Amino acid sequence: MGSSGEAPARAASEARLGLLYGFAAYGSWGVIPLFWPLLEPASPAEILANRMVWSLVACILLLLVLRRWAWIRPLLREPRRLALVAGAAATITVNWFVYIWAVNSGHVVEAALGYFINPLVSIAFGVLLLRERLRALQWIAVAVGAAAVVVLTVGYGRLPWIALVLAFSFGTYGLIKKRIGLEGIESFAAETAVQFLPALVFMLVLGARGDSTFHTEGAGHALLLASCGVITAFPLICFGAAAVRLPLSTIGLMQYLAPTLQFALGVLYFRESMPAERWAGFLLVWLALALLTYDALRTARRGRLELRRAEAEARAAAAGDAGDAGGAAGPAAAGVPEAVNPGRPA
Repeated sequence: MGSSGEAPARAASEARLGLLYGFAAYGSWGVIPLFWPLLEPASPAEILANRMVWSLVACILLLLVLRRWAWIRPLLREPRRLALVAGAAATITVNWFVYIWAVNSGHVVEAALGYFINPLVSIAFGVLLLRERLRALQWIAVAVGAAAVVVLTVGYGRLPWIALVLAFSFGTYGLIKKRIGLEGIESFAAETAVQFLPALVFMLVLGARGDSTFHTEGAGHALLLASCGVITAFPLICFGAAAVRLPLSTIGLMQYLAPTLQFALGVLYFRESMPAERWAGFLLVWLALALLTYDALRTARRGRLELRRAEAEARAAAAGDAGDAGGAAGPAAAGVPEAVNPGRPA
């Protein structure tokens, strides 16, 4: 009978762990615009290639420490999952390049807009393709977020192509990750393995042409480029771990954290322009976050109460079974002859 109480407890524990991984991932992505300008004068393409190569190195070191290699053979035997891994690698490559270019070209705020739109893309995928359902307050928060995106888009006065490419590439990446079903480290290692060879070839070509800054800008610059592996691996591993533990709609809603931090950096640190329309959109996003936070806290409290109720019912059922067994064995255990048992005719 204990299993009836263990299953809800395990599910609640996995959900809490997924939330922790999600907050770690999106918090890291929120402050990453501070890192990419440090890599100049490297071009966005060179930064991207280094990011791919050193990310695989970081993954291999992690897998060596954790001794987690058993997933490789089963994956190699499944062509469908391999194709999904290749698709994830392709979509995240597009996302990385556009984002690095946007930050180093002075478009941090528009990049943040892309990640404001991205949760709506993820939610649409979750509802339309995975048949996930949203609670009423989540729908209200999504509507407020959509209004924020509209206001911010109007504030630009043009099609925000950077934002749209980032939103749809990362939304597609999240959907593919959900279907691959690997843990965070394993999934990221498989993706970077796909990226590694083309990136390494590109770096060698740059070096042969004399266009690589890895060898010409000093040891400090080379170390910064190599650190792209750790900077990239940590949030993506956390994201992968969250994606297999949480509904895609929840992942989509949590993504407001990263663009909020990025938007703040664009305004306060990079001093990008902030007309009234952008401020209005930013305030609407905070309202959406407040609604989501309240809904998450309320749902978590309800889940704890249901878990306690299930555990109490399981204990009561176990006690009842023990009592029934004791009652049935009572007359025989007491040595009462069957002929004088008052519950049965002589």
